[in-house]
Amino acid sequence: MCQGTAKSRLQAAKTFIIRHKVSNQKQSLTLTVQGHNIEVQRISGRDSRAAELVFLHEGLGSVSHWKEFPERVAEATGSSVTLYSRYGCGNSALLAEPRPVRYMHDEALHSLPDLLAQLHIDNPILIGHSDGGSIALIYAGCHDRLRGLVLLAPHVFVEDLSVSSIALARRSLETTNLPEKLARHHRDAAGAFWGWNNIWLHPAFRSWNIEEYLPRISCPILVIQGLDDEYGTKAQVHAIADQAGGPVETLLLAECRHSPQRDQPDAVLAAIAKFVKRLQEQIGS
Repeated sequence: MCQGTAKSRLQAAKTFIIRHKVSNQKQSLTLTVQGHNIEVQRISGRDSRAAELVFLHEGLGSVSHWKEFPERVAEATGSSVTLYSRYGCGNSALLAEPRPVRYMHDEALHSLPDLLAQLHIDNPILIGHSDGGSIALIYAGCHDRLRGLVLLAPHVFVEDLSVSSIALARRSLETTNLPEKLARHHRDAAGAFWGWNNIWLHPAFRSWNIEEYLPRISCPILVIQGLDDEYGTKAQVHAIADQAGGPVETLLLAECRHSPQRDQPDAVLAAIAKFVKRLQEQIGS
């Protein structure tokens, strides 16, 4: 082997290692969004042309609650990723008042647009889990500049199953190690729990419904639901597929409860990577 070739290969290997490290770089920051300090994490992607992926967590979620899943998605898609803890969750500002019935509307119509504008994120793909999926749907129903939606166990209306499971979670707080688990991901675990639990069990919340936003959504949607989801049924998926204004792809997973990214991470990762790739190809063609 000639010396020049060996040097070239060595340099190429070093370049690959450098680029690989850059693609996994994380940046943590705090933004003031609608008057509250919000915890934000950004993960650099290797493809600067790819759409940004913005993760929206579940009702008891946060930046850390996603664990390594956003990083795996960034690596699989080449996209940069932004995730944040909503007001009252994670290391964001502590919740100072009860959540109103329209708390997901407030997030979708005010806080999320504010955060995206501050970070100069345009035409993202939103990846929302549970409450985060509902927030993504409301946002998409009011904004055209969106590449697509990935929805993990979203809610578009309240079901009896949801209410009974959330009531059971209240009992779990008192009888299991749930407080300890929540404390790993929230600096005020009790505030995060009661902010979510109280509003979902409030009688006024039973009429909460966001189906009116579905026909206004024109971007592609991927809906992923566990067949053993303890918080929602396939009726949520069918409502989105039947009423959304754009194309909808669904994936129903066996042996999967309310968190598909935890119960079936490889299947969810593959589905998201395929969906994002197809969107990128459509933009490039």
